[in-house]
This record gives sequence, C-alpha cells and structure tokens, in this order.
Amino acid sequence: MHKEIRFTGFGGQGIIKAGFITGKAACIYDDKHSTLTQSYGPESRGGACSAQLVISSQPVTYPDIIEPDIFISMSQEAYTKYKDNLKSGGVMLIDEDLVKTGKVRTDVKFAKIPATSLAENIGQKVVANIVMLGFMTAVTKVVSKKAMTNAIKTSVPKGTETINLKAFEKGYEYGTKIL
Repeated sequence: MHKEIRFTGFGGQGIIKAGFITGKAACIYDDKHSTLTQSYGPESRGGACSAQLVISSQPVTYPDIIEPDIFISMSQEAYTKYKDNLKSGGVMLIDEDLVKTGKVRTDVKFAKIPATSLAENIGQKVVANIVMLGFMTAVTKVVSKKAMTNAIKTSVPKGTETINLKAFEKGYEYGTKIL
C-alpha cells in the first residue's frame, strides 16, 4: 500500500495539523509508515498552505508526493492551483462551503462536505479540519477510524478533545452516507 495525500487550504484552517494527525494515525496506531512535508504562503494566517503526506506499508524512501491519490481542498485558491495534479482514479474531497468546483474531472472520485457549516453547527468553526478528517477517513479508508480517533485525542490541545472527537464523528457520519 502506498498513498499520497495533499491537504490544501489557507493558513489558520489547521491544514498542517490535519496532515500531522493523519500521519500519526497511520504510523502510531495503524502500524504503517508515513512522511509529512508542508508549505506555507508568505502570510501565517490567510495565505495558502498545504501538507503533503505519504502513507505506505513499507518504509518511505522519498518524502515528497509525486501525483497524489487523495486531494483535499478547503479553499478556492488551493483547489484551483492543485485540482489538475490529482492522479487519474484518485479521490477529490472538498469543503463545499469554501470551494466552488464548476465542472469536475470525470476520471476521479469526487465527494463534497459542508465541513465549515458542520463545524459551526457544533459550535466551533475552528474544527472544520477535523470534520474533514472524519469525512476523509470514511470515504478513503486510508487509515482506520480507531487510529484516527486515537491520533486526534493525543494531538489536539488539552480540553478540546471532546469537541474535536464530535467534529470527527460528524464528518465520518457524513462520509458513510455518500459511500
């Protein structure tokens, strides 16, 4: 198994944190290997950012992604920039509250979730990235639900575990309905 994932959005959305949590779920709790690289725009909040994650059943010898199998976009700018780089047959996941796709590629599996709205309904817009992780876990099964739950519990700030796990469950539940 070898999967390349690109998480994209803008600074302040927790894009890098989402990549970190997914990599931790794979390595620590699913007994796989992973590497994470990241990039930021010139601004720390509001600028473009992305996290590139490689998950493999074998040690990862090259840390950068070449052609992602999974593309997650939580901003219009990132969608526009990276949508054509997704591997044919790959999975494209978007936050439909923030990304307008127009015509979607027919050679990829496409799914959308109102991640930001669901997070706001929970009471914290800041957990939209965790809603997206739940959705990604349900749709792609790149890591197990149990591994992701454990990684979230041990990666979010103390005192926020409950709301983050609620956000994850909301996204996961949404993802199971589109399968």
